[in-house]
Amino acid sequence: MPSSLATDLPDDDGAERGPRGIQSIEVGGQLLLALAHHGRPLPLKDLAREAGMSPAKAHPYLVSFQKIGLVEQEAEGGRYGLGALALQMGLIGLQQYDPVRLATPLIEELALETGLTVAIAVWGNRGPTLVRIAEAPSPVHVSMRHGTVMSLRDTASGRLFAAWLPQAQWQPLLAWEAEPVSAKDLVPILAAVRAEGLARVDGTAVPGVGAIAVPVRDGSGQVVLALTAIGPSAKVDLGLDGPLVGLLRARAASLSQRLGYRADQAAKA
Repeated sequence: MPSSLATDLPDDDGAERGPRGIQSIEVGGQLLLALAHHGRPLPLKDLAREAGMSPAKAHPYLVSFQKIGLVEQEAEGGRYGLGALALQMGLIGLQQYDPVRLATPLIEELALETGLTVAIAVWGNRGPTLVRIAEAPSPVHVSMRHGTVMSLRDTASGRLFAAWLPQAQWQPLLAWEAEPVSAKDLVPILAAVRAEGLARVDGTAVPGVGAIAVPVRDGSGQVVLALTAIGPSAKVDLGLDGPLVGLLRARAASLSQRLGYRADQAAKA
């Protein structure tokens, strides 16, 4: 009979518990999770405490991790930090993550959960551009399709990108707006977006249609895409403390974390 490290065999009581792993790896992995969470080297005592074990139990794991490059120990002070192999694995993992690919199933779920149309916008050569659209069960009667370029002034996606991109990058694109607008006109609007951490519009692009856009960031803190919920004004709760904003923020934060973004480190910068 073929053998494997993880099998779907029943437990002694006959109940199938799912794949079995190697417990010692899972236990030792708590040390790596603690180092990743703190983002800095830690003394043995503190690291062991964060991993929920004694220093005597943690030390053999750290010795093994050092041998394969997952952990390094400082020559002075003896603190433990992530090693070269761990850093290489992290970089390779980030390279494998395509933000749009990761976000695509997410917007399908959000459309069903909220009853709104949810879109992914990225920054293109003419500004914020829709690259994926998940239609609501009752579609919004707005002209949106893949490749649509969104207004910088009037749409939530446009305001979101303009708020965090250098002005020199988006100011020339104001010439494409349907009506004349200057960068000075956008200053208070974009300041509000940065203060709130998202962009909200109601009827500015299309009367009777509201939208909320939240940023998704990569490991460097750059906004790589906008998650935008769009629907009839009566159905789009624009309240900052409302359930829709809370849901969008949570999903964007989870996606940003998968792309290597750490909000705690950004706050310290």
